[in-house]
Amino acid sequence: MSEPKTQARKTVEIVPGVHHWTVADDRMDGIRSDAYAVVDEDGTVTLIDPLPIDEKALRKLGNLEAIVLTAGNHQRSAWSMRKALGIPVWAPEGAQGLEEKPDFEYVAGHTLPGGLNTFQTPGPTEAMYTLWMQKSPHAVVFISDLLSREGNGTPKFVPGEYQDEPLRTRSSIQRILDHLPIETVCFAHGAPILKDGASALRKALEQDHEFPSAPAPA
Repeated sequence: MSEPKTQARKTVEIVPGVHHWTVADDRMDGIRSDAYAVVDEDGTVTLIDPLPIDEKALRKLGNLEAIVLTAGNHQRSAWSMRKALGIPVWAPEGAQGLEEKPDFEYVAGHTLPGGLNTFQTPGPTEAMYTLWMQKSPHAVVFISDLLSREGNGTPKFVPGEYQDEPLRTRSSIQRILDHLPIETVCFAHGAPILKDGASALRKALEQDHEFPSAPAPA
């Protein structure tokens, strides 16, 4: 099965309309995994890379509308939640390793439920996406497995041995900085950065010791 055994009990609102929860992921030797829910102005809720959580905690957020996956390896609790909650799953076109068929597929430039915009950021795999949205006054990006974060430190690149094309990962981060408004950064593994997230991403590139001379995209 693709989902962790550990279940979160509650969510925390990190910026207006964006809720967060985390578990110690037994599939990854207890490494922290993070998930999010976006609550729209009309009360509808979109789950992003969802992890196990008490169903009552989710239903408190509003009308559960959709599940969005940033990559095939982040299916997590998507299928059990689809069955239990009766809501559709959106996944990237070409996502690998999915245990079930998504209800919808997306590509770069699509707008998904919750006002999420899709931005393809390959490197760890080809069909990997960053989601971004404008939640006044915050521009929020949800980054998949490009970077992780320990404690309150600077984000770090996932080791190259776990990525298809590590250099493209660096280029993807540069493209995020070049093309997306960024204030709050939400990670799939690690605590969110609530303010001035763009500076944190720049610092991750500057402090990259594995590929210090990775070229920026043209």
